[in-house]
Amino acid sequence: MSNNIINSHIDSLIKAALDEDLDDVGDLTSQSLFQQDTLGKFKLISKSNGIISGIPVFKRVYDIIDKNSEINFFIKEGTVVKDSTLIAELKGNLLSLLKGERISLNFLQRLSGISTLTNKFVEKIAHTNTKILDTRKTTPGYRYLEKYAVKQGGGFNHRFGLYDMILIKENHITAAGGIVNAITYCLDWINKNEVDIKIEVEVQNCEQIKEIIHFPIHRIMLDNFSLLSIEEAVKLINTTCEVEVSGNITLDNVQKVAETGVDYISVGCLTHSSESLDISMLLYK
Repeated sequence: MSNNIINSHIDSLIKAALDEDLDDVGDLTSQSLFQQDTLGKFKLISKSNGIISGIPVFKRVYDIIDKNSEINFFIKEGTVVKDSTLIAELKGNLLSLLKGERISLNFLQRLSGISTLTNKFVEKIAHTNTKILDTRKTTPGYRYLEKYAVKQGGGFNHRFGLYDMILIKENHITAAGGIVNAITYCLDWINKNEVDIKIEVEVQNCEQIKEIIHFPIHRIMLDNFSLLSIEEAVKLINTTCEVEVSGNITLDNVQKVAETGVDYISVGCLTHSSESLDISMLLYK
């Protein structure tokens, strides 16, 4: 996934956000205060430490509103900033700049917050070979952007949806009548349809690992395992396949989990609980 993330889907998100904010009426406050040809200048300033992510989306908001708006960024996408860092200057029609202020900031702050939190997890385990993964616990419609922000923070993307790999989870296992049945059915389906697709299996305990270790699966996910159970599972799997840990991962425990030797740690809070980075867009003369 490159920094060139603008596509028709992103445009539709931006247009929906603008419609939500403006309806068919527009910015009544600005329209009642200023003439249509009034010019303005703004500074975009970080108000906290973090990683800036979402510059292409920020710029695209103003491309859609008014292509004559001038935006000069002083930093690149993925830059680490400190409090009071000047990110960009904006010049142009004051009504246009104010019209896009909240929407452009919402995108930039949200994505920067995800990148910043992701990087905190990545830095905690930098001395290991373990990789931080995101999950599908994303804002509906915003998965592409939020997973992009994870990568900007140094994390890695798990599957984008239900379509790009087989991940057998607890409900699948229950519905199939057991973990062995579930894997067998999936392998049969793969063979029958002659498709090349990876299988990951979620397990609840080491006994389930013993049941499935002989199957040709790509990865085993340890769901809500204790630290001791993770260590036991890693020894049991013994590089037969990749090992992923999921469930109740925090900045306080991620280092110890990584040090068990697992390949991946998936962290849902990267996208569902990150705090938006504080960024201000202030008028100046």
